Amino acid sequence: MTSLHDQRWLRLDGTANTRDLGGLPTTDGGRTLSGRVLRSDNLQGLSDADVGRLVDGIGLREVIDLRTSAEVLLEGRGPLRSRPEVTHRHFTLLPERGEYTDVFAVEEDEVPDLPAGWLESVLPRQFAEHDESEPPPVRSYIGYLTHRPEAVVAAMRALAAPVEGASVVHCAAGKDRTGVVVALTLAVAGVPHEEIAIDYGLSGDVIDAIVARLAATSTYGGDMAGRDPATHTPRRETMDRVLALLDERYGGPIGWLTEHGFGRDEQAALRARLRD
Repeated sequence: MTSLHDQRWLRLDGTANTRDLGGLPTTDGGRTLSGRVLRSDNLQGLSDADVGRLVDGIGLREVIDLRTSAEVLLEGRGPLRSRPEVTHRHFTLLPERGEYTDVFAVEEDEVPDLPAGWLESVLPRQFAEHDESEPPPVRSYIGYLTHRPEAVVAAMRALAAPVEGASVVHCAAGKDRTGVVVALTLAVAGVPHEEIAIDYGLSGDVIDAIVARLAATSTYGGDMAGRDPATHTPRRETMDRVLALLDERYGGPIGWLTEHGFGRDEQAALRARLRD
């Protein structure tokens, strides 16, 4: 029997971790809509058929890229950059040189000085000092929210803005940086914590393929060499703990967003995009 979550996967030639956020149950008895927001790992390897399916078939019109400028520069222009109807927006969840609101960094001639630890978002090891007792991935995710709240909120605003078509949120592996932004997005849509954690954990089902793809690239291959995929497999309990901490400290994900400037009107716009 095919499960609801099986139906949400997009099996593409060039990615390992792409799925639709539609079809998830909400606390008021509804479901999120398909074809509005997708989540994915790196889009650099998309085939021509993948691009056609995404842009012409699904109606993809916006890419929200959570990678650092260093990653974007090292990877180069992705296949979707050739489609003028697709807008690219860039919001790094790691501190780095400069500020970007779009992926114009790919036009630069030189790779900037790489900030220390820029690759940590692929295999999370960063953490805030006051969260040092938490498991490593939990520390990293709370670290994104602590050290780069403006980037998280900017990505959420991009998702809330009117788009005639679908948006895709992605990073390198599609599980950590993407996982945090998607968790907040689903919370705004009214998806219960349990379902948010289940969605996060689905990336663990394809972790071998994710790691293999990253290991085959010059950008990530050196750091991935010799790493056991099991050591950074996403598990539901990780997102459960992140959401519990947000409950304790802010009254939930909505409380965190409100405190950091993503207010009621923007929340309503994002909810409407995923629900109406």
